Amino acid sequence: MATTTSGTRRDDCATVGRTPVQKAAMVVGAVFLLVGILGFIPGITQNVGDLTFASRDSRTELFGIFHVSVLLNVVHILFGAVGLIAARQDVASETYLIAGGAIYLLLWLYGVVIQQGSDAKLAVDNEDNWLHLVLGVGMIALGYALTRDRYETTDDQVASSGPAGEPRA
Repeated sequence: MATTTSGTRRDDCATVGRTPVQKAAMVVGAVFLLVGILGFIPGITQNVGDLTFASRDSRTELFGIFHVSVLLNVVHILFGAVGLIAARQDVASETYLIAGGAIYLLLWLYGVVIQQGSDAKLAVDNEDNWLHLVLGVGMIALGYALTRDRYETTDDQVASSGPAGEPRA
């Protein structure tokens, strides 16, 4: 367990605050949670009466742009909750952002590859594809950019370490 000089756990958010990657995971998780909830609210989501469990033919659109379904809204809520839980730990936050970004890049690839007239259950269109690409790249970039100092070594660190990377006596 990592500790600070005062003996408190470094990952204890109540005593030392959240790291930038934890804050990013919290914001991303909160946005996904909010989007999932908004997908059920008339006015914000058009044609809520036509909301289906999972269909490409749904006329229900969040903000009048993005197709949604009950399944997609529930997935957004769960994905948001996972982000909020992951934000409690530094490494979990990094994993959430990078793995979540990879999932969104796969969704983008899926949307680009499938035929618009296919019987696929996921409601994807050009707007969804662009959103998935931006989310995927953005989440991965956040995950790496906010933790890159963890993986960088300086010449001084390499010169002062022993054969196994341990400090020399």
